[in-house]
Amino acid sequence: MVKLNSGYDIPELGFGVYQVDPADTAELVYSALKVGYRHIDTAQFYGNEYETAQGILKWLKEGHGKRSDVFLTTKVRSPEGYDEVVESINGSLQKIEGLEYLDLILLHSPMTNKEKRLGSWKAFQEFNEKGLIKSIGVSNYGNHHIKELQDWEGLRVLPAVNQIELHPWNQRPNEVKYDRSLGIEIQAWSPLTQGKKFDDPQLLKLSKKYNKTPAQVLIKWSLQLGNIVLVKSSTQARQLENLQVDDFELSKEELESFKDEYLLTSPWWDPITYQG
Repeated sequence: MVKLNSGYDIPELGFGVYQVDPADTAELVYSALKVGYRHIDTAQFYGNEYETAQGILKWLKEGHGKRSDVFLTTKVRSPEGYDEVVESINGSLQKIEGLEYLDLILLHSPMTNKEKRLGSWKAFQEFNEKGLIKSIGVSNYGNHHIKELQDWEGLRVLPAVNQIELHPWNQRPNEVKYDRSLGIEIQAWSPLTQGKKFDDPQLLKLSKKYNKTPAQVLIKWSLQLGNIVLVKSSTQARQLENLQVDDFELSKEELESFKDEYLLTSPWWDPITYQG
C-alpha cells in the first residue's frame, strides 16, 4: 500500500481497463478481483465505467469482500471548466451507483486552457470535500501544470497522484522529482510499453536471470522505484502472473541499466509538454 497525501491508502499495483470492450469489462474486472487485485482503474474516455462497476458489484455481492477493500479510480475525459466537470463527475457517480463513492478521480489531460483547468480543479475539490470522492489527482500533467495549481489562490488540495506514461525507456525524471517533492505520488501507465520493448536485450537478460517474464521484470522495475503501477491483461492466467513479482529483487545497477529513450507508446501526443 502507498499512503496518499489525502490520508488514504492505495494498492501499489492496479488493474486498468483501457481499450477493454465494454461487453467484456465486467467479467474481466471480476476476474481481476478474484485473483487478487484490489485497485481498478477506468475512465470516462474508456467508455466502460458502468461495466467496471458491475464487475466490482458482482464480486461484492458474492461475498468476497467489502466496498472498502476495492480502490476504484476514474478520470474526467477533459478539464472543460467548473460547470462541465460538475456535470461530468455526477455522470460518473451515476454509472457506479451502488458503490457509494469514488476512491480517486483524475483530470485525464491538461490539454485545454488555464481557466478551464483551474475551474475543473475547483469542482474536484468540492466533490472531495463532500466525501463523494476520497482523493483527487491529475494525469499527464507536466511540472508547469502542477505549478499552475500551486500558484492558484483557490487551491485547497494538491493532487494526490499524477498518472503519467512511465517505464525504463521513458523515465520522466524531472516530473517524478518535482511531484514527489510536493508529496504527489506517481502512477505509471503503459509500464509494459504495450509490449513494444519485450525484445530489448537488457530486459531479456534480466528475464532469463530471474526466471521471470519481461512483463514481470518491468512491473518490478517500476514498483522498486516507488511508482504505483497499472497493468492490463485479458486472461486470468496473465492477470495472476502480473501479480507474482514479490519473490525477486533487482539490484541498484540493474534498475539503472536501461537507457532512457523518451519512448512514447502513444507517439502522436505528449500532453505533459502541452503549453496551452
